Amino acid sequence: MKIIQITDTHFSPGKPHFNGNWAPLLTWIEDTGADLIIHTGDLTVDGADKDEDIVFSMDLMRQVSIPMLIVPGNHDVGHLKGSDQPVTAERLTRWRSLAGADRWLEDAAGWRFIGLNALLLGHEDDEEEAQFEWLERALADRGGRCVALFAHKPLFVDAPDEGDTGYWSVRPVQRQRLYDLIAAHDVALFASGHLHWAWQGGFGNTRLTWGPSAAFIIDKMEREMPGERLIGAVVHAFDTSVESTIVAVPGMTAHVLDDVVHEVYPQAVKQREPVE
Repeated sequence: MKIIQITDTHFSPGKPHFNGNWAPLLTWIEDTGADLIIHTGDLTVDGADKDEDIVFSMDLMRQVSIPMLIVPGNHDVGHLKGSDQPVTAERLTRWRSLAGADRWLEDAAGWRFIGLNALLLGHEDDEEEAQFEWLERALADRGGRCVALFAHKPLFVDAPDEGDTGYWSVRPVQRQRLYDLIAAHDVALFASGHLHWAWQGGFGNTRLTWGPSAAFIIDKMEREMPGERLIGAVVHAFDTSVESTIVAVPGMTAHVLDDVVHEVYPQAVKQREPVE
């Protein structure tokens, strides 16, 4: 069973900065002979507020002949409370109506593949609790299948026991809850995106993979993180275990966010301006 993970494509009809990477990525995907594509979020630039970003991006995804499953990112449904675009019922409804479910499971080749909406984690509300209860059931009734989890945000950035990283990873309380479920059900893989860094590691018996963005890398405007800066995708090969290979896809452009952040992230830039 071969799964291609793509992530952080950041497509938009109104802000087309990264749209040119789709043609080479699509060609590469079709040539892989994969059984399934999983997109781990930030499909759009601003799907959290613009229907047209989701519609445009989903039209691109339908060009793929291989089945695809998608979980949302913060650009698609919003982020934490207090952010410019927190997750709301309206934003979740927009995603669910235009892109589909924000969590899912798929059984194939002796595996259960589970997609989570990582942007619910940290809200401590009914939506978060409903997803945790759903995840507990999905793991409990897996029927002996091996398990791989896919989500937008990673469990941690620098260390499994680190504190709250804010924007970057799952918050400590929810992270521990995931750790307990992962350990109890022998989850083999936790694959994510979001950081725009490509990295592989592990925690306990679980392999961890950060997929590289298909849109841009970040230079000096954020701190260094583990891994490497590249544009591409991940090939996950599932048998009795999983082998994951990070690929720099030929023909794609490694855009640098620092160069276009004023055009793509006007709200984020405004927040960083000094207060006088």
